[in-house]
Amino acid sequence: MRVLVTGSTDGIGRETVKELASLGHNVVVHGRSSSRVGSVVEKIREDYPDVQCNGVVADFSSLKDVERMADEILHRGLIPDVLINNAGIIEHNFKLSADGYELTFAVNHLAHFYLTLLLMKHLPEKARIINVSSMIHSDRVNISTLNDEEAFDGIEAYSHSKLCNILFTYKLHRYLNGDRNITVNALHPGVINTKVLINSWGPIGSPVREGAKMSVYLAISPDVKDISGAYFSDGKQQKSKPGTYDERLQDECWNKSTEMIRKAGFAVSDRL
Repeated sequence: MRVLVTGSTDGIGRETVKELASLGHNVVVHGRSSSRVGSVVEKIREDYPDVQCNGVVADFSSLKDVERMADEILHRGLIPDVLINNAGIIEHNFKLSADGYELTFAVNHLAHFYLTLLLMKHLPEKARIINVSSMIHSDRVNISTLNDEEAFDGIEAYSHSKLCNILFTYKLHRYLNGDRNITVNALHPGVINTKVLINSWGPIGSPVREGAKMSVYLAISPDVKDISGAYFSDGKQQKSKPGTYDERLQDECWNKSTEMIRKAGFAVSDRL
């Protein structure tokens, strides 16, 4: 089995690829720095020589880079059986992505939304899609103000992006409706001492290795092979916030995301 983990040169993502490789699974490491990707790939190949480990480089603040990464994955035959959308940032000052969108939203949600849609029709039967969200996901969001500098708050922008991860999960589950038995779930990894946590709230969490457990469980456990459209936290399926189940909000987030991608000059198919 091959697992692609975005944002896997550091933090939870790096621990996730290391743990999966230690269990004998092939992995694809992603990061925005070729040197850091190469370092992680080299280390995994050294520690687990029987595992296939490959790397891909892309800056998720650029939809062009996301598209190029998807093309590279297809060209190199690296289609994953499991896609873990893990990469995440938090910006405390208002910044724009290369495509003119608020940076935290662009990296945490829009890039993963686009990557998933680009890979979707190529994913194999029984593929698993896992979206790493957070317990501090918002309950509601006004999609039309996500790019409003006057309304910007760094923590709130992060919470909104994590809400969008879950809205996307539930909408994609509804859209797939069992197609090819592909499952899609979201998770909260725990309060973990990642750079995001430490830089925003201080070192109040658990060791990074603890943060990989939920992603690894959803990636490989037979216990969840038939579960889709769910949210997991603390090692089990739980309820996300009430607003995440609003299908109109799910649809609005999906439609706004496709509109933003198209406005930036990229194609998004209405059929997956």
